[in-house]
Amino acid sequence: MSARPKPGPGLQEWLSLPLLLCLWQLAALAADHRLFPSPARVAGRLWDLAGRSVFWDDLGQTLGRAALAFVLAMVLGSLIGGALGRFRGADRLFGPWVVIGLNVPAIVVAIACYIWLGLSEMALVLAVVINKTPLVATTMREGVRALDNGVAELARAYRVPMVRRLRLFVLPQLMPYALAAARTGLSLIWKIVLVFEVLGSDGGVGFRVGIYFQNFDITGILAYTMAFMTVVMAFEYGVMRGLERKVLGWRTRG
Repeated sequence: MSARPKPGPGLQEWLSLPLLLCLWQLAALAADHRLFPSPARVAGRLWDLAGRSVFWDDLGQTLGRAALAFVLAMVLGSLIGGALGRFRGADRLFGPWVVIGLNVPAIVVAIACYIWLGLSEMALVLAVVINKTPLVATTMREGVRALDNGVAELARAYRVPMVRRLRLFVLPQLMPYALAAARTGLSLIWKIVLVFEVLGSDGGVGFRVGIYFQNFDITGILAYTMAFMTVVMAFEYGVMRGLERKVLGWRTRG
């Protein structure tokens, strides 16, 4: 019997965000304070900001930094994780380095990079990559360890070419781990980039949020946050979930 295909978003999922906005509105009415603006007020501020070029410049800078750091962290983390999962000796020797990388506070890495390289774009991106690469490496290491060696031996016995062996047998087994690393890493990279922009940058969403914080402008902070979350949600539902269904579709076919 064939497996049922993975369903798309259900009614509960479509109602999730409206429910959140309703709860936010009720909380704002109950608080009745200028430091707790309603979603309607934040949306009005966002509409006003959308007419300014500086808003789009800030959003573009942050997204560009996050995208570059994400790609570099995924590539480096996948290579490191693959090597550690494949070679036990390397894992024993360098495994503690990964543990240290997972637990070093992000703020320490950012400050060190800014001191060494100055308040530059390279320092910001490098700090994010250093923070997130160990997470990707750990996930991909577990994926390599979980590979079915029996399938690999069968492919060698039938003299399947290496490239085809990777495409047909190895990559399908690793993709769930790669997608998990991508989703987890990306969700953290968004946040880390904003924090590092607050610490030291000349533009970006985090930089602007830092300015609003100094002026106690909570409406502006939430307006920028709402814009950024809109992009994140669009990427999650428009890219990540579609990619997941396409790449992992073989799991639903019997």
